[in-house]
Amino acid sequence: MVTRIDTALTADPARVLARLFVPGHELVVDTESRATGVLARILALPEDDVRSTLRDVLARYAGRHRNLRGILLAHYERIAHRVPDGAALTEERRNLIGAWFTHEYSIEAAALFNPSAVAHPDQSGLPPGHLRFVLSLRAVGEGHVSSVEFRTGVLGTGPELSLDDPGQHVEAGRPRPAVHDRALFAAVLAEEGADAESASFLVGGLPPRFDEAELGRALAALTEQRVTRHGGAHTEELARAIARCSYDVEFSPLSTIAERVLWPHGPSEARGMEDARFVRVVSDDGSALYRATYTAFDGNRIAPQVIETSDFRRFRVSQLAGPAAKNKGIALFPRTVGGRHFALSRWDRENNAVATSADGRWWGDARTLHVPSRPWELTQTGNCGSPVETEAGWLVLTHGVGPMREYSIGALLLDLEDPSRVIGALREPLMSPRDDERDGYVPNVVYSCGALLHGDRLLVPYGASDVSVRFAFVDVPLLLGRLTADGPPATMRAKSSA
Repeated sequence: MVTRIDTALTADPARVLARLFVPGHELVVDTESRATGVLARILALPEDDVRSTLRDVLARYAGRHRNLRGILLAHYERIAHRVPDGAALTEERRNLIGAWFTHEYSIEAAALFNPSAVAHPDQSGLPPGHLRFVLSLRAVGEGHVSSVEFRTGVLGTGPELSLDDPGQHVEAGRPRPAVHDRALFAAVLAEEGADAESASFLVGGLPPRFDEAELGRALAALTEQRVTRHGGAHTEELARAIARCSYDVEFSPLSTIAERVLWPHGPSEARGMEDARFVRVVSDDGSALYRATYTAFDGNRIAPQVIETSDFRRFRVSQLAGPAAKNKGIALFPRTVGGRHFALSRWDRENNAVATSADGRWWGDARTLHVPSRPWELTQTGNCGSPVETEAGWLVLTHGVGPMREYSIGALLLDLEDPSRVIGALREPLMSPRDDERDGYVPNVVYSCGALLHGDRLLVPYGASDVSVRFAFVDVPLLLGRLTADGPPATMRAKSSA
């Protein structure tokens, strides 16, 4: 059923972002900045040294970044408040200050893994039977910070694919404040433990859709009543943090999809954006939007969040809420069923479950689909991305963890009209680590965040021990036949009989 191909992606340390660098902070943001002392030494440089040093910086680094001068000036503006009042600086000195407050961050230096694949929004110019795709990847760099990056490629008529050259530049885009949904905002406030009375007052002062200025006015009104609302200060702190977790990102039209990196911007993802599961979601009106759930990690807590885009140039990041939107591994269905949104969930950390939502943002109680029952999955189960719709049912790739913490890929088949009903489950893994896939950043793992159906074949991109991304094709008719023959797990059959 499975054909592995030789194509593989490995981490490229030359893919670097030019990021703000504050001496003294490095990777620990609560330490004392050394910006003032560094600035004083730069300001004391003679103009000849400024010009020659800047020439050297541009000669060595300009080819590694698109519009390096613009990046340096932007970083200068970020720390310009530290420049003594009245200091008249040439443009060259401002550029050079920006260079001292910039460093290169290699986004893939530690690992590259956990891919998902979706159809590209542009299918023009392809031969018959070919499909252009977008591949999302989890990249890990210095300090174990995860970001989301992309590649593009084309599937052929057989078990073959080609990957496009990703280009020589990497960009993090320009973040902007988002417009917020009042109902979702209120739900997250409640989950975070805001004082109920203060939260009710705050939310009552907001329109159904609100921006940063409107939130500021509502918070100002709450502040005026703090004397009788003792939970007001904590509620205000939570509200500001929650608002920062939602944002928009826009990339230059000069960049390609493969040059764009979704870098952590919100407080909930300060230490990384992990395991994005992209899916092309078609609404009831026929419009399409790419949505991806991912795990936001702030260093202590994890939270499922969602990325949305129609073109992979403009992205919106926001939160999820509800009992089923807990822990890792939520994966969205590509369309509604019976007028409701569906998602796979692993809210209890062990079992595959399914949840529903009226709006796709607040997820109610999850219903268990599949529990660890076979030797290769007894530690825990989870999904390997969004379900794939077939005539026989919803095809779900799963992962199971067995002895020696070995990760394998399995499969479930869910009823099309009632996705809470399992009609087939593989008794044996679809894929397990081969000998040449066992060694890496996290050994003995094969893991995917989303497969793509093309004709009768399923493209399964997968991380091999977190050191490379590889590709396999699955014969869908054969897999569906095996799932139908194996039937639902014994635990589910027993539950149905009871």
